[in-house]
Amino acid sequence: MRETVYKKYLLTVLLVILAFNYVDRLALGLLLQDIKVDLHLSDTQLGFLSGIAFALFYSVMGIPIARWADRGNRVTIISLTAAIWSVMVALCGLAASFVQLLVIRIGVAIGEAGCVPPAHSLIADHFTRAERPRAVALYLLGIPLSTVIGYFLAGWLNEFFGWRATFIILGLPGLVLGALAWFTLREPRSAMAAVETHSQARSTSPSLADIATLSSVRPSLKTVCVALWANITFRHLLFGNSVIGFFTSGIMQWQPAFFIRSYGLKTGELGTWFALIYGLGGMVGTYLGGEFASRHAANNERLQLRILAVMVVSFGLLSFFIYLGPNQYLAFGLLGLAAVGAYTFNAPLFATIQTLVPERMRATSIALIYLFANLIGMGLGPLMVGTLSDAFRPWAGEESLRYALMALSPGYLWGGWHLWRASSTVTHDLEAVPNES
Repeated sequence: MRETVYKKYLLTVLLVILAFNYVDRLALGLLLQDIKVDLHLSDTQLGFLSGIAFALFYSVMGIPIARWADRGNRVTIISLTAAIWSVMVALCGLAASFVQLLVIRIGVAIGEAGCVPPAHSLIADHFTRAERPRAVALYLLGIPLSTVIGYFLAGWLNEFFGWRATFIILGLPGLVLGALAWFTLREPRSAMAAVETHSQARSTSPSLADIATLSSVRPSLKTVCVALWANITFRHLLFGNSVIGFFTSGIMQWQPAFFIRSYGLKTGELGTWFALIYGLGGMVGTYLGGEFASRHAANNERLQLRILAVMVVSFGLLSFFIYLGPNQYLAFGLLGLAAVGAYTFNAPLFATIQTLVPERMRATSIALIYLFANLIGMGLGPLMVGTLSDAFRPWAGEESLRYALMALSPGYLWGGWHLWRASSTVTHDLEAVPNES
């Protein structure tokens, strides 16, 4: 009973930390137009700032941090990096030029890279294969929660106090959350280390049960990469998630600017709409994705991935029509439907990845997924939209962003194809994972 309560508490703390880990990225998208005017930047510069400049360091630093997480104390990693990103987000409000803001955003990226891989690894240690989709879904509710905080709070803070004060205020809660994790969460490997020390003190080898508990094999990064690349299912999930990330990051980062330019909305009103759409729709989609996988497709990753493929393709088709709407209300309605479908994707995908790989590879596997997804997706997606918008401006004027977003929408069909291919091999590849339950 006590362990059940702790598992719920663990998910709650990690969920809230994840929410604030994403807040500044969403707020940045909402504030791009004000930053553009204040610092006199082009759309290409804004795309670089919110895209590859952040994603490169976020992705690359995720690998050594994940390797640390596969070997060391994951609670310590989450706590320390939360403090780092909080300070750096607050410093964004002090930037006086493009270069200064760029350097600070790199610092934010390094700090935020330490959140997701260790958290996924901790969750996988506490929940069985059948429980993981639901547990991961509950954890990933932090993303739609971040939209409520990032869009609603940032939108109104910006209207009342400006974009600089908004970043300073949004950066402070992470310090409290980092301290909370440090003092209240526990690292299961600490108990494992105690078993190992006790066995050594008796001058005897650990028992078979001890060895299974310790999972002491620590493969090199090369070994991990070779093993993951040999896994056909993992390869398709890697490519599929990267492709989807490219189109999602590019579109979502520029959506606020689109509604501001095309429909003349203020950040407060727009933030409220986005908080409702992505907050409520995202929570419903994330919960339904995990709940369906755990209740109706438990231990059936093939079915889970096929449903995800259909949802992603449907989302891509619906996304295109959002930017054809004659008014913001029709666009918001379509966006709400799309948000529910889009968020069903996350929990089954990441739960499947955690089940596909051994325990000592879990954080690294997530970091590699994020490395490619963020370099390709977060890195190039916003930059592509910004570049297309500037290229379309001579003939489309202020509506150039609308056509840039439309151009990216059909790309989700490509990502859905990879998910369908992964569903064809996942059963075979899961059979190669020893003693997974």
